Formats: sequence, C-alpha cells, structure tokens
Amino acid sequence: MTVIQPLTSHERVRWPRFLVALVIARAVNRLGSFAMAFLAVALVDVHGASLTTAGAVVAAFGLATIPSRLLGGWMADAVGRRPTIVTGLVACAAAQLVIAASPGVVGALIGATLLGLAYEIYEPASQALIAESVEPERRPQAYGLYGAAMAVAGVAAGALAAIVGGVDLRLLFVADALTCLCAAGLVLALVRDTSRPRPRRDESGASPWRDRRLLTMLALGTGFATAWILSVVALPLTVSARGHDAAATGWLLLVAALVTIAGQRLLRGAAARPFPLMRAGLLLMAGGFAVIAYAAPLPLLAIGCAIVALGEVLLLGPPIALVAGLATDVTRAGYLAAYGTCWGIAQTIGPMLATGLMSIGTPVVWLAGAGLCLVLAAVTAAVARVCSPR
Repeated sequence: MTVIQPLTSHERVRWPRFLVALVIARAVNRLGSFAMAFLAVALVDVHGASLTTAGAVVAAFGLATIPSRLLGGWMADAVGRRPTIVTGLVACAAAQLVIAASPGVVGALIGATLLGLAYEIYEPASQALIAESVEPERRPQAYGLYGAAMAVAGVAAGALAAIVGGVDLRLLFVADALTCLCAAGLVLALVRDTSRPRPRRDESGASPWRDRRLLTMLALGTGFATAWILSVVALPLTVSARGHDAAATGWLLLVAALVTIAGQRLLRGAAARPFPLMRAGLLLMAGGFAVIAYAAPLPLLAIGCAIVALGEVLLLGPPIALVAGLATDVTRAGYLAAYGTCWGIAQTIGPMLATGLMSIGTPVVWLAGAGLCLVLAAVTAAVARVCSPR
C-alpha cells in the first residue's frame, strides 16, 4: 500500500510520498537545467560559431533525443522506472561535462549529441510513475505539481543563470551536471519503483503507433513543442540582439518561472476540460510571442515572457495526463515515450528554423511562432473529437 504524507497541491490534496520525492529530485535537477537555453549563445560567443553552425549543433542534440525517448520507454518497462531514471541522469551529467570541457565547436557537437542520447531517458519513466501513483482525475494536477516544483527551482535557477552566465557560460553546463548527479542520488534513496514484471509480447497491449488518438496528439504536441523550441533558441539571441547581456536572459527566465508557479491554479478541473485549456494556452503563447517580436526594453520583454509562460502552464500537464489515460498500465511508458518524441522532432527542426528565421530578422521568428500557435488553436476542436476519452 502506498504511504501518504501530508504534502498538498494548490487543490489541497495529498500525494504519495515517493511522488513527492520524485518531484523534489526533479526540482534539484532543474536548478541547473537552464544550460541548454544558452547552448546556441555559448557556441557563438565562446567558440565563435556562426548562427547557422550553432543551429546545426542544437539540431543534432534534438535529433538524438528521439531515440533517447524511445530507449527510455523501453527501459522503463524492461528494467524498471527507478533504474531508468538514474541511468538517464548520470548519462546527462557526463555529457554536460563534455560540453563544458570542449575546446571548440567539434567537441561541443559531440557533447550535444551525447547529451541528446541521454536527455530523454528520464522522462517516460518519471511520467509513468506519476500516472501510476494517482487516480486518473488527479493526473493533470499531479503533473501540475511536478511543473510547479520545477518552476520553484526555476526561480533559483534563473538567478543562477543570471549570475553564472555573466561569468562564463560554460559553467552553466557544469552546474547542470552536478544537479543531475544530486537528483540521481535522491531518486536512489527515496523513490519507490511502481513497475510490474513485463508481460509476454502477446499480452502487452496495443502499439501506440497504431492508435489514431495517440498519433493525433503527437501531431498537436509536435506543433506546440516546435513553437516552444523556437522561443527557447530565439530568446537569448533576441536579448543579445537588442543590446542586453546574457544575464538579462536569466532574469527573463526567472520571471517566467514565477508566472508558472502562480498559474498552477488554472489547472483546477483540467481533467474535465483539457482541450479548452490547451486552446487558451496556445492563444496566450501567440500573444506573448507577438509582444516579444517588437519589444526592446527589458520590462516589455519580461511581459512577453510572462504571457508565454502562462500559456505553457496550460499546455504541459493536460496533454500528458490525456495521453497517460489513453494507455493501459502495461502500455503506459510506451505511449508516453511515443508522445514524447514530439519534443525530439521539435528540437531537431526548431533550432535550424529559429536561426534561419533570425537571419531574416529578429521579429520574424516570433511572428512565425505566433502564427503556428494560432493554427494549432484553430484545430484543437477537431483534435478533441478524435482524442476525447471513449
């Protein structure tokens, strides 16, 4: 029987103890995870790479995350949730140190590729643990708790990025490696594995790749993830282009983290209305992108980032909870891994698209992202008809 401790979310519900431990471990890891937002800037400023080269390196990272996510789903079922999480975190730490120590673009490319191969191993197992530890109607709030804890850590991480980024961008990757190792230690010590013995092949349930609902959610998720990656790559470059130093990006990320914390209350009752919330989130992101497209003063950039962050609150927890509900206990890690490839696809095409649009003009990349969000918002009703629970 699951042991319960009195930790409450914004809805004053109680959560399983090992879920709390998993959330804390993820928050610790989040303390250093702003490094990837600075990879393109580090390549340009530290190693003298062109925007095109920087985009190609970040794209290599994104391409490598696709097999990483699928490997994570397979490992979660084959060897267990907890061993998979620990393996992924330790591998991420090693790759981050390769990036930090690289003397040039080639070394950074190797490190980024290795990081991509390790980066998503963690996610299917951790998402499956969350889904298996709470009732279906509470999953959006549970994923919201997960996101809120990451945002709390993000407040500290934004300050860390602002301070360390102003000294040496490579130190951000060292900080991320250390937090990966600390998170792995917490998972080993405190997280209980919920996985069960894997059934024989003919008992394992349907393949996610043959489920039209999953594939439809994957298409929608890929669109959102692409818009998000455009913003991640473009924000530090935009801040630099408008005359601010790298530390300013850290402060903008801190603002976004604070908004994410405050926005968690919007997830109340999300299980009953995921698609209206997702549509609202896409419209908010489009509005925030439009503000950033033409904002030069730092306060105006902060307003744009805050609007985008509020939209992201509505676009992270509800879709994952919905996908988790499409699967059985046996197929859940596989479904979550398949859905998660949307991030790998986006991380492959997004960086090159972002840097290419940036070469035309800074506002172009943000207006393109806003347009994409508006298109996705327009099709959510059709997606709801396909993907609503049967």
